[in-house]
Amino acid sequence: MAPGPEARYEQTESISLAFVTALQILPPRQLAVLILRDVLGFHANEVADMLDSTVESANSALKRARASLQRRWPPAPGREPPPACDSPSENAIVAKFVSAYESADLDALVALLTDDVFVSMPPMPLEYEGRDVVARFFASIFGAGRRFDLVPARANGQPAFGAYLRASAGMRHGTGLFVLTLTGERICAMTRFENSVLPWFGLPRSLPSR
Repeated sequence: MAPGPEARYEQTESISLAFVTALQILPPRQLAVLILRDVLGFHANEVADMLDSTVESANSALKRARASLQRRWPPAPGREPPPACDSPSENAIVAKFVSAYESADLDALVALLTDDVFVSMPPMPLEYEGRDVVARFFASIFGAGRRFDLVPARANGQPAFGAYLRASAGMRHGTGLFVLTLTGERICAMTRFENSVLPWFGLPRSLPSR
């Protein structure tokens, strides 16, 4: 017998990156249909009954929700697969990223990016594509004198980091969560979520002073 919706949900080892994005960008009905169908595994007729809708309407909402998420992560044919989770290759990339970001070393950070790297920040409609554009974006952050400490996590099997703004005194406050998408030995995408998601990944909202 196939596991029921509750069992399937409990078997999920990490929060899906797409699901986190869905929580922040989709309209309520599309979000409800997406969760009921793709996360909890209910059939279309069951979802229609729960939402007091028709099967056609539920399927249409699901199609629109999936399309919205697909636009966030378009397929990339021919791209190298990411290194295995916690492998020496992944650990090496992650260590270089942490070192570059925490030290505001723009050249070292840019060297880790693919030519077509894509940065997004849901739910804000800000998106940056291409190494030069992304480099200018991070140059503006580092140039403002802001410095961060990164605390590791994982999101949907991908390396992730809570970013905490350093302060001369007092607490270091979390500013958001970065999730890295890797290809080969490079970073091909970075998704920054708002700090409200930090507890979902076991990260605190703030850290004590260094």
